[in-house]
Amino acid sequence: MLRFLILIVILFSTTLVQAQLYSTRSGVVSFFSSTPLEDIEAKSTSVESKLLSTTGQVSFLMLIKSFRFPNQEMEDHANESYLESDKYPKADFRGTITNIKAINFKKEGTYPAIVKGTLTMHGVTKPVTAKGSVIVKNGKPTATCKFPVQVTDFGINGSIVGKELARSIDVTVNCQYQ
Repeated sequence: MLRFLILIVILFSTTLVQAQLYSTRSGVVSFFSSTPLEDIEAKSTSVESKLLSTTGQVSFLMLIKSFRFPNQEMEDHANESYLESDKYPKADFRGTITNIKAINFKKEGTYPAIVKGTLTMHGVTKPVTAKGSVIVKNGKPTATCKFPVQVTDFGINGSIVGKELARSIDVTVNCQYQ
């Protein structure tokens, strides 16, 4: 019985040591919209993200007002007219890297990743699946991915959609974890 308990303690301790929670508060999320009338690009460099190496759980949280646009007028228009950042101040993603076992956090390299989860933006939650990469360098992972978002799926409507703002915008995520 004592040997069994010692074995359980050793197995449990080994599992805890192998689990690594990576995090950042300086992740980058950007989006790009292209229409015949104009291109819109914005970037946030203050995205909070966590990644658990054993389960692949990943989360992102950002304030909509943290997006920076090429000029103040465009930023004000975006926050007031279509992102409605006073009413919907945050966006978040919660999901899992489905192929986490194929990523070796102890060996440098670039590993393909498939992420599935839910994106909440503009008060609407929708499922998202994206392909990306986890790059391990100097013992620290960086997660990157790019995926399209249909703005009307998230309740972003109005006369600007399809004219000034594309119906589908490209979202890019890049997080260097500590």
